[in-house]
This record gives sequence, C-alpha cells and structure tokens, in this order.
Amino acid sequence: RRSMLARYPWSRFSFVKPPLSLAFVSMPFQNKDEVLSHILTSSRTIALVGASKKPERASYEVMNILLNSGYKVIPVNPAYAGSAILDQKVFATLTEIPEKVDMVDIFRRSEEAGGVVDEAIEIGAKSVWLQIGVVDESAAQRAVDAGMEVAMDRCAALELDRLGIHGPS
Repeated sequence: RRSMLARYPWSRFSFVKPPLSLAFVSMPFQNKDEVLSHILTSSRTIALVGASKKPERASYEVMNILLNSGYKVIPVNPAYAGSAILDQKVFATLTEIPEKVDMVDIFRRSEEAGGVVDEAIEIGAKSVWLQIGVVDESAAQRAVDAGMEVAMDRCAALELDRLGIHGPS
C-alpha cells in the first residue's frame, strides 16, 4: 500500500493544485441513522409512488407495514388512479393529492426517480425516501438543496424494525 504522499505527491505542496479530475470528485450520498430516524418519527402522511395492488410486490407489503405502524399512506400510481389499494384512494400524481405530504416513498426505477423527486420538491414534501435499488445521486442532491431530508437505497419498513421505531411520534 502506497502512502497518501506517494499517491498524491502534490499534497505536500500547498501551492500545487491537484489534477482537475480529482478536484470535482463528489462523495456518494451516505444515509445517516439520525436522518432515517427523524424521517420515520416525524412523518405522519406518506405518499407511496409506484404503489401496486399485487400482494407479492414490495410496494404493497411496505404500504401494509406502514399503515399498520400508524402512518397515513396515500398510494400514487396513474394505472390505478381513482381505485383503492388497501382501502386507500389512489392518486395519479403527487400534485393531485389534496393534503400535505410529509414523506414521498419512491418505488420506481432509478432513471424515473428524479422526476418524482422534482415533483416532491414542487409539493413541499419534507423528505424523500428512495427504496432499495433506487439510486439517483443528482436527484438526492436536488432534494437536499431544496431543504429536504433524504434516504436512498433503503427500505422504510426494514429501517423501522432495525431502528426500533414503531411509527410516527
């Protein structure tokens, strides 16, 4: 293993700038337990984007767990708009929801998550939660820049259990 000085010889000279390619390297998003806990305890109303009527789907199971944990969950899926999932009215988009949303839980492909995050910013949600396998660094940064809390590549239901949270406080 080479030392830091051997790998980056310019570092011993403060007047020498690192190569341009290193000057713009950003750190990947990191989840923090304090933020996850705060999102899960302070959120009461959750919009679940990508909700499914199929019990074998993760979004259905997570929605059921969140409802049983005391959250109000509003399913969002244009294919089911106007119908109900787990006795909750389904909306086509976040902007159609007539009440304040605390958290937007995203069950969409990574390449579609950015648009949902932008819509969450537009409606003034307090946080966005990108489920396991959903990763969009630039969308997460836009949410943070808008003052939102962010969880990415995590499952809200699993985090409730791992962090010992039993619902909103």
